[in-house]
Amino acid sequence: MRSLAFALIAASIAHSAAAFQGGHRDIYHDHAGRDLHKRNIVYNGQIANAYDFVIVGGGTAGLALAARLSEDSNTTVLVLEAGDTGDAVADSINVPLNAYFSGLPGTPYDWAYTTVQQPNANNRALPWPRGKVLGGSSAMNGMYQVRPSKLEVDTWAGLVDGGKDKWSWDDLFDTMKESESFTAPSSDVQQLGNIQYNANSRGSNGPVHVTYPGYMVPLVGNWTTTLADIGVAVSEDAYGGNNWGAFIATSSINPTNWTRSYSRSAYIDPLPPRSNLAILPNATVTRLVFDSNTNNLTATGVEWATSASAARQTIKVNKEVILAGGAVGSPHVLLHSGVGPSDVLKAAGVDVKLDLPGVGQHLQDHISTQVTWKTTAQTANSLRTQNLASGSGDSPAFNSFINSATAYVNTTDLLGDYTAQFKQQVAGQLQASLASLVPSSSAEVKKGYEAIYNATLGTLDTPVGQVEILLSLTGPPSGGSNTLSIQAALQHPFSHGRVYISSSDPFTPPVIDPQYLSHNADSVILREGLKLARKLGQTAPLSASIGDEVSPGSSVQSDDDWDKWLAGQIGTEYHPSCSLAMLPRELGGVVDADLKVYGLANVRVADASVFPIQFSAHLQAPVYGLAEQAARIIRATYNGVGWPSANSNASSTSTSSTSAPSATTSTQADHNGAIAAAPRVFALAIAGVLASLLL
Repeated sequence: MRSLAFALIAASIAHSAAAFQGGHRDIYHDHAGRDLHKRNIVYNGQIANAYDFVIVGGGTAGLALAARLSEDSNTTVLVLEAGDTGDAVADSINVPLNAYFSGLPGTPYDWAYTTVQQPNANNRALPWPRGKVLGGSSAMNGMYQVRPSKLEVDTWAGLVDGGKDKWSWDDLFDTMKESESFTAPSSDVQQLGNIQYNANSRGSNGPVHVTYPGYMVPLVGNWTTTLADIGVAVSEDAYGGNNWGAFIATSSINPTNWTRSYSRSAYIDPLPPRSNLAILPNATVTRLVFDSNTNNLTATGVEWATSASAARQTIKVNKEVILAGGAVGSPHVLLHSGVGPSDVLKAAGVDVKLDLPGVGQHLQDHISTQVTWKTTAQTANSLRTQNLASGSGDSPAFNSFINSATAYVNTTDLLGDYTAQFKQQVAGQLQASLASLVPSSSAEVKKGYEAIYNATLGTLDTPVGQVEILLSLTGPPSGGSNTLSIQAALQHPFSHGRVYISSSDPFTPPVIDPQYLSHNADSVILREGLKLARKLGQTAPLSASIGDEVSPGSSVQSDDDWDKWLAGQIGTEYHPSCSLAMLPRELGGVVDADLKVYGLANVRVADASVFPIQFSAHLQAPVYGLAEQAARIIRATYNGVGWPSANSNASSTSTSSTSAPSATTSTQADHNGAIAAAPRVFALAIAGVLASLLL
């Protein structure tokens, strides 16, 4: 019967292709399309009319999920991605240093969202770049591969029924390792950067390459020593569950060619052709189509279009829809499907299918700004400028340099003996915050805010980092002098916002209101982080290379000075999350521990929107871990083995007896991190890998 099903899929291709109206800016280097086919990306619209799993969003999590689910050859998978392939801007994506000088923000490959005006940020409407391209934000981010702490992950797991069985630190640690292949730095880079690491905490066979840059700016070597001199501990292993303190972070870089390793290049490009996998760019999902059962709605189709003026098309769903559009995209789709707070839906003119008050709520983000000085030392920016001026060009190793010197400082590092009193004051503000800061009238959502608030409060007297401190060596010169900056980023906001819609048109951008700095504790923590950044610039050995302070300058001294200045400077650290929180439904939750949306029979969410709390980490690594775990959960459900499953690891194969094992079901992770194929398609796999290296 499965062979008949695949025959029907092939027969339906012509119908779908005829309806396709999308054009591809990115098809320019392979007119025959042979190279492109090896990566399972559809350039001509030829897709079937039904799939077992339809993944909405071809970003960080979406492509990882697609690769894992399609390992089962008797399962069909379609990815619908609103953005283009990225082929036409391969250098902007692949060259790490280009992230700072010719990256994708502000281009057609960026959703280019903007928040509503933020009253506590000088009434500014702030930009929110998000990747609109295959690979999503993993194709345009700063490539930090940083993990959250055990304390934070276990706190998350304790907030939802069943969470401790699937989302404890041990679970996420395992899947984060599964997603990566770690390569140690060269001895020269390790010495110059004063790098410490523990390879036992890292993965060795995953798709995403993780390493240190091939070139190290010498100034980085002063980072951890300077932090130690002001009393911040230096971490010998920031990836094993204790991520606090100072360290040099790894980055998602492939050391074989010094290119960005992101979800497309890691999970998709190395694959041989899979007849059960299709990835369609330029396909914006407009809504989910449900049956008429109002008690437990079943998604029977996914509606999409190539543009606002194009005809809407619908793909039939045989098993599940998996939303992987991120903290903005996933709630946007649910809301336009009639799932969310009824007052929001009615105001936007969308028929209410399911009143689920938590959709779009609990939105949290990291906010940051920086202290900048003139410096007499060479920076990445100054070295790049010299190379361009001389016409000598830059080596791939040099172009792999990205900022990686970081530290997660805790409340004691920031407030000292005032920590206990500060925690008590924040605890005392809970009721006032519930009354004035929750952007919902739902009692369930307010209970959820209280649960998240108390969970965040519980981190204040632990070693967990409250502010991330980053060294930036890629900023522009000032007054003819090189500059360096030390950034400070709030990690656990007490200010929560929301994502919602104001129109029934799915091509109208959603409304984003993070309510930055609405809780005064956030201002206090960020202010103290900036003071610490200034103190670092005045401390040896880093201070030996630092000149005059450019910003904010000597006029900013008092707490009031800092608060006024930072209100005009803060912006996103590009880590929005929590808008479809994994919480009990009675706490305004949207998904359960199996990632299933409450009230929907066959819709899951697998992206950063499901985290109920913010982590002291960049979100790329935990999102990859989330996607790997989601694949385990889903495959265990349909392979008939239950949870936990001995066959739910990266190399698991289908247990179905309806189809003989194929090259798809026998895939496994090889030592280079590519998802390898069985011998009979080995030549095709090699061709796919070589093609990916040329992009």
